[in-house]
This record gives sequence, structure tokens and C-alpha cells, in this order.
Amino acid sequence: MEKALEILRKTFGYDEFRHNQAGVIQALLEGNDALALMPTGGGKSLCYQIPAICRPGTGIVISPLIALMQDQVDALKQLGIACAFINSTLDRASQREIETDLVNNKLDLLYIAPERLLNEYTLRLLERCQIALFAIDEAHCVSQWGHDFRPEYQRLSLLHQRFKNVPRIALTATADDVTRNEIKSQLDLYQANTFISSFDRKNICYRIVEGKNGRDQLWQFLEKEHPHDSGIIYCLSRKKVEKTAEWLMARGRTALPYHAGLSDSLRQHHQNRFLRDDEIIIVATIAFGMGIDKPDVRFVAHLSLPKSIEAYYQETGRAGRDGLPANTWMNYGLQDVISLRQMVQSSEAAETFKRISIQKLEAMLGLCESVLCRRQTLLAYFSEILSEPCGNCDNCLTPPELWDASQAAQKALSCVYRSGQRFGVNYLINILRGKQDERIQANGHDTLSTFGIGADDSVQYWRTLYRQLIALGYLEVDPEGYGALRLTEKCRPLLRGETGLKLRRQRIADKLSNRRKKRQLTEILDEDQALFSDLRSLRKGFADAQGVPPYVIFHDATLVSIAQHRPEDLASLLNIPGIGQHKLAHYGKRVIEVVREHIMSS
Repeated sequence: MEKALEILRKTFGYDEFRHNQAGVIQALLEGNDALALMPTGGGKSLCYQIPAICRPGTGIVISPLIALMQDQVDALKQLGIACAFINSTLDRASQREIETDLVNNKLDLLYIAPERLLNEYTLRLLERCQIALFAIDEAHCVSQWGHDFRPEYQRLSLLHQRFKNVPRIALTATADDVTRNEIKSQLDLYQANTFISSFDRKNICYRIVEGKNGRDQLWQFLEKEHPHDSGIIYCLSRKKVEKTAEWLMARGRTALPYHAGLSDSLRQHHQNRFLRDDEIIIVATIAFGMGIDKPDVRFVAHLSLPKSIEAYYQETGRAGRDGLPANTWMNYGLQDVISLRQMVQSSEAAETFKRISIQKLEAMLGLCESVLCRRQTLLAYFSEILSEPCGNCDNCLTPPELWDASQAAQKALSCVYRSGQRFGVNYLINILRGKQDERIQANGHDTLSTFGIGADDSVQYWRTLYRQLIALGYLEVDPEGYGALRLTEKCRPLLRGETGLKLRRQRIADKLSNRRKKRQLTEILDEDQALFSDLRSLRKGFADAQGVPPYVIFHDATLVSIAQHRPEDLASLLNIPGIGQHKLAHYGKRVIEVVREHIMSS
């Protein structure tokens, strides 16, 4: 562990381990297996990188995406660490050169995809090498309940069979109890030391808004909170991705689409621009982002409801990896709730899978409709208790109003029942509001006792109420009935008046903007802003010259610290978090020159 701490300080530029890093590293150094659950940005990579450097041989890292491999290798080379990846981007000559280095024990780390690792040629190659450890990154991909399921991961248990004495570590940033158990089962990690760090990302402000005009609300959020920041916007469909990107471009923002329907080369081009340029917004399906290490993503927005809290946590976790303040924002409405419930119920999956999928969706809906602290609800899902409300989510900053919805809910549910449980929301609302409609008259529903009893309330009022009743399980969507609603057993006591119902009232205006904006601006004082900007320009020059993303050179958090502390010599610069010996030797002189110029001019 003394050697591990020395590497942390001299190579990575940090003084101490965070979360459970020390315990995980100790387990691997002793030759034991480990399962590590840490939040995104919590330093998972160090848990296997440092033991791989300390132990004899090469650490083999199983990574699901080419982009992640490239990112990690670029960053490690900046630290002077001998590493490489093998994937489809390499020509045969380059691959043979890396294989030779591997056999000759010249690499500290080698990144490889699970599909290539499981190839018999690769396995035989590894049997000729000295292996320090196996690191299975994004281990939640092994679980069929997970949001990024990769069937190849389920075959990785053979590593234990063919390399019995090599320690293994599985790592993930998101896994509920079901997924954790499946990781242990599928990877044969029953004897592994398990390390679970807090899932709390204190620097992220969570915000969920309901209702229509999602785009308009998104634009207000971007204009007020992030007029010049990089971020990610998630949509459920390719069509919505394309239209949202076009709409943002028409309004003057640089927004690039990313989905499986684009060519590989265009997706790669858009991803590279996002990683290397400032003020880029990626509009994407959930296929984007797993393993992306870009630390200065200042916001993640959702224009579609994620299918589970794991997916929501994983996607929102891509914001603020550098520890600086970041925002997440989500708009969801009635159609999201109906579509996702229908999708699950009408799928051809096994009943067990459908049941668990519905439970996960209900937990996600529960988070949306909750009047409690978002962070407390989110962490509770991962079996973590936060004793006090966080003070950094919409429900804490602007507590929602509650209203007694008992009578209104009885009207809405009675309308479903009396019309035969065969119709969708729009039709039901027309009955409640007493609309003179040919279809209603043809069905004889203008004679129902519920016809017109909700005329005094707006269409949006009833849509919101129906959304909440579906989300809370009082109604279900008929998978065969084109969105038709049916009563569930849960609604019986409410219809009989045996229980009441209080619901959150929809917010009309955004009251959070100024408070959050003020909090972000405190990170950089006015007198430090010019130096920070010049340091960013210097970093961009270094990055462009090497063809790597700027954050691979220095994180924003490192530049903030330099701007605040203004080190005037190399020894002082070495005290800045994120600057080790290798980066000091390569970039230190120019950084000090820029700092001194500002000191002299101020």
C-alpha cells in the first residue's frame, strides 16, 4: 500500500484515496477478488489501475465501448503509464505490435472488449502472458435486469476457470440489490470482497418537471442555466433526437445528434467534437455516454422518461464528474407514462422479466411524483439512507404543494369504469368535460353520470391527474387496447371512500434558476476568471497538438485550483490536485508562465 500511495501522489497527482479506493486496492494487491460499486466520477478506474501498476504483469481491462478504451488510454499516456487497447480500429500490424509488447511484459494495462477477449485466439495469447489482474468495467452489463445488458458479459466467468490465480475486480456505478446479486452469480464472484461507496453525488442538482411544452421548458432551462455549457440531452427515439437537434441548431446552439441510425463515422465525428470542443450539446438516445469520461459536462437533460432509476442515475451521473456544480433536468408527461407501461406489458419477454421491469418503471415513476427530497428517494433505491433532505433538488429548494385529490380521482376512475374500461385518456377527458362529440354520442356516453362532471377544470388538469393515477398504480394501460385504461385492485378503497389521496400540484413557474446560478458562479471569482480562461486556451492548444480531448490534459477542477492558488513555481504547481510528475514535466513550465503573466499584470 505504500507503493500504491506513492503512485497515487507522483503519477496521478492526488494526496489521498477517496471512498473505498484504499480497501479495494488492498484486496487486489493481496490477490483477492473484489466487487466495487462507486458513483460516477468517484474514482473507480484508480481501483484497478494502481494495482495493475504495482503487481507483476499486465492488468487486463474488459471495457464495453471503443470510445471508453481510447479515452482511458489517452489519459493514462499523459501520466506516463505504458498502456494500449486492442479493438477493431487497429490494423493488423498495430495489433501484432501490441501483442508483442504484452507477451514481453511491457504494458501496465491493456483494454479490450468482452467479445474479443472471449475469442479463443485472445485467451491463448493471455495464457502466454503474466497477468496482474482482470478488471471487468461497467459490470452491470452482465445483468439482464440492467439498462445496458450485454450478453457477452455473462460468459466472463470463464476467466475464473482458465486463470484461477489471477485476481478479478468487477466495477459499476449503478446496481440495485437484484443487479448486484446477478453480477456475483454470473461472474462467479461469491467470494469477492464487496465495497459499496455512497451513491450520493452532492454536486448534482436534480430537477424533474411535469407537463406539456417540454421543448420550451428545456430552452428556458438552457438559456437561464447553461447558455455556453457542454451537455447531453436524452430522448427515447431516433426521430425525436433528430428533431430536437435541428430545433436547437435553428435557435443558435451547436447540437449534434447521436443514435444507432447514423453511420459509424458520423457518430464518431459527433462524439469527438463533443469530447474536444466547448459549448457542444449532444442530443442522443441512451446508446450514448456509457463510459464517456468527459468531466466538464455541466448538465444532463431528459426529454423522455428513463425506464428505470438505474438508467436515470447512470445517465445523470455523466454530469459534473469533475466535482464542480452540475444540473440535471427532466421533463415527463402522460404519454411517457402510457408508452413505457405499454412497452413493458406488451413485450414478449418472460413473465419474471416483465414483472421486474414493471417494478423498476414504477420506482422511476415514484421518483417523479414524489414530494420528498429527490436525493433521499434516489439513494433509498440503492439501499442508502440519507438522514436529512439534501437542499440541492427541486423538491428541497421549492417544496411542492399538496392538494386533496380524493374527489377528483373518484370522478376520473368512475369515468374509466362507467365507459367500459376500453378508452384512452383523451376520450375520457372529453366525457368528463361534457364535450359534444359524435363518437361519445354514438357510444351513448353522453348519458353517463360522469358526463360533464369535470367541465369546470381544464384538459391539462385532467391529463395531469390521469398521469398521476397511472404512475401511482391506480390505473393500468391495456397493452392490447391502444392506450385504453383499466382499473386496478388498488383503486377500490379510494372509489369506496375508505382512503383519501393527496397529490402534488403541478408547478407553474421555475423558481430555481437564480439560486442555482448564484451557486455556480461562486466556483470562480471574478478576479480569477481571466486566468482560468487563459489556462483553458493553453490546455486547448496542448490537446489539439496531440489530438486528444482537453480534459485528458487537465480537468476543469485542476484549472480552477490553479486560478485560485496561482502557484509561481513548479514545486508549488505539484501541490495542485491532478498534477503528477509526468504532467509537471510536460506542461508545468508553460502553466507557470501564464500564471506569472497574470500576477504581473494585476
